Amino acid sequence: MSVETKTLSKEISEIFWREGFTLATAESCTAGNVAAIITAIPGSSRFYKGGIVAYDNKVKQDLLHVKAETLEQCGAVSEETVVEMVKGAMQTLEVDYAMATSGIAGPAGGTPEKPVGTIWIAAGNSEKVITAKLTEDEGREKNIQAATKKALQLLLELCQNQENE
Repeated sequence: MSVETKTLSKEISEIFWREGFTLATAESCTAGNVAAIITAIPGSSRFYKGGIVAYDNKVKQDLLHVKAETLEQCGAVSEETVVEMVKGAMQTLEVDYAMATSGIAGPAGGTPEKPVGTIWIAAGNSEKVITAKLTEDEGREKNIQAATKKALQLLLELCQNQENE
């Protein structure tokens, strides 16, 4: 775990402990890495309820309630899919907030439209879901690390913005 992701996770933990929020993750290309970073902080069991690693589209549909039409029209690696993954994780795991990742970490699997390194990330609650797209291919491990860091940044941004409203 990098110092930066540890710092982000610690900041998130402090907000969730203080506010009593609950959290879940829905991960495809990061395969549980976001959950691992969150749960590396002692006391995370007070707010982190669980995660779903959904590599297969059927898992995305059955457990995260991603619509078949979304997967057919937009693909698994899309903004629409990660937004539905966030909402589905909140519903399935009954939490206040969720983060989701779906992308092509590499080294293979890319297409001209969605090359390796294309990763969509989302964080949200019942009021708002924010997203980001990564497009740089730095190799599989670095792509996963970048997506994990961005997921944490999005969640922290969402929490801080809502605290300031």
